[in-house]
Amino acid sequence: MTPSTSGAHPAGTPADSGTTSRTDAAARATATPDTGVPVLEVEDLRVEFRTRGPVVNAVNGVSYSIAPGETMAILGESGCGKSVSAQAIMGILDTPPAVISGAIRFEGRDMLAMGAEDQRKIRGPGVSMIFQDALSALNPVYSVGYQIGEMFRAHRGTSKKEARERAVELMDRVRIPAARQRVDDYPHQFSGGMRQRVMIAMALALDPKVLIADEPTTALDVTVQAQVMDLLKDLQRDTGMGLILITHDLGVVNEVADRVSVMYAGKVVETGTTDDVFTRPAHPYTRGLMSSIPLLEDKGHRLNPIVGAPPSLAAIPPGCSFHLRCPMARRGADGRPDCAADVPPLREVVVGRRSACHYSEELLHG
Repeated sequence: MTPSTSGAHPAGTPADSGTTSRTDAAARATATPDTGVPVLEVEDLRVEFRTRGPVVNAVNGVSYSIAPGETMAILGESGCGKSVSAQAIMGILDTPPAVISGAIRFEGRDMLAMGAEDQRKIRGPGVSMIFQDALSALNPVYSVGYQIGEMFRAHRGTSKKEARERAVELMDRVRIPAARQRVDDYPHQFSGGMRQRVMIAMALALDPKVLIADEPTTALDVTVQAQVMDLLKDLQRDTGMGLILITHDLGVVNEVADRVSVMYAGKVVETGTTDDVFTRPAHPYTRGLMSSIPLLEDKGHRLNPIVGAPPSLAAIPPGCSFHLRCPMARRGADGRPDCAADVPPLREVVVGRRSACHYSEELLHG
């Protein structure tokens, strides 16, 4: 798999565009003071799908937190558990077959320990989500104004007339032209980029403290991708919300994220600041992702993709789940860890950096 680099930095190097990341992060910190207290904490999150076949271990002990005004990106190839972890937070997985364990704490309260009604009061006003495919996520038989206004009717008991006015305001806010004239249009009457803006309007209707954006620029052209990401950054600056960006687009991540969590086979294998992770990866999988970025100076050269494919989540190999594709995999000798047998813990390798690799120090300092 070769990660996409479309968007704001289609041809910049990680080192160069890391400067932009630091600048954007500083601007966000100035606009929205960060207390350092996480608004959302995910601890040892596990999601299994139990059917008649093998158990699918979609998420295997994921932990992270997000503070007000912060942007954290979750990176990884398709099928690594990124979207499933977000769906577990939003409570939209069918249980059964999904079995969810761990803790999902919003402002210190564990949502998995709450009843359904208490969870509903948090999901929407507290945590909201933008889905990958706006056309599939929107109901084709209702106008976009009705669907945006439903957030106010369901959560705040507003009248139909007031909900419609709020829908117009939100469509203006996300820069949909002629909002009042288009509020009664249906999803199929909007372009892909405009439909995504409708999804953003719905997600922001109740002023959430955390927004999860799951591949928000998928299937959009480069110009529209940049517009959508600029819109999200502006809205985040205005509201101070935390943003969790789920993507495989490294260019977008390098442009907007403060921190990065890299997932593989349902686990987080590396975390750190965007600048550190992009310029000095501490895990061979992360290094493989970064090596597959096309650069202008390499024009005419073949890309260097990661060999092989991620393992099935129903048959994750023993030891390090990446060892079958890893150029650094060791069999273990003289007391050294065996990558094929010993599971590497996610540990701090330098201050602020964690990696689930037995040989991270060798990668960092070699």
